[in-house]
Amino acid sequence: MAEVKREYVLTYSTNQKCFEPGLNPNQVTQLYSKWSKNYNQLMAPGTYNGPLQASEEVGGLVSPESRSRVRVLDVAAGTGLLGMHLHSMGFTKVDALEPAEGMLTVLRDTGVYSTAYQEFLGHGKSTIPDGTYDIVASVGGMGEGHMPVSSVEDMIRITKKGGVVVIVMRREYLHTVAEYKDRFEPYLTLLEKRGVWQRVTQKVTKNYFCEKDGMIFSYRVL
Repeated sequence: MAEVKREYVLTYSTNQKCFEPGLNPNQVTQLYSKWSKNYNQLMAPGTYNGPLQASEEVGGLVSPESRSRVRVLDVAAGTGLLGMHLHSMGFTKVDALEPAEGMLTVLRDTGVYSTAYQEFLGHGKSTIPDGTYDIVASVGGMGEGHMPVSSVEDMIRITKKGGVVVIVMRREYLHTVAEYKDRFEPYLTLLEKRGVWQRVTQKVTKNYFCEKDGMIFSYRVL
């Protein structure tokens, strides 16, 4: 296990079980379902700041007076931490996509999501129609055994022209996860060169998870 402060050991080790190399997507969802009962307790603000950072990025894209009209999809929504932040900021049309039943059970209890899809992105055709959302946001959905690079294509497909895709993830995964190493960032750039989308934000964010850096990628679909 990576060196982390004592107060983060339980959270970090529990989280790491969901990111072990060799796990397939179904195994990952089973682990998350088991973890759902105390996920919010362990992934509390201060330890896991990704949802707050993602909500700030999304909030910066939409004026306060427009937020109630914007359709947002929270991808790999987990227990709904991002959705709750967005709801508090005035976003009222927020849907969720999450494959783990246990996580969805907690998420539905938040009362902030209009619709919840129990499915994956990047592992076969999604049931969500093309061009449905103004913003498609994912935080914590990228990692070992999680969303493949191809999931980006799904996110673009279900985003309206002129809408924005926001991806927030742990920075080190860009170099330590075989699926992303030398592939993820070049692919985002390739799509930009092809005129599929245009970069809005690409930046490092501090204290994303257990004081580890995160990355924020935002692209406007053309």
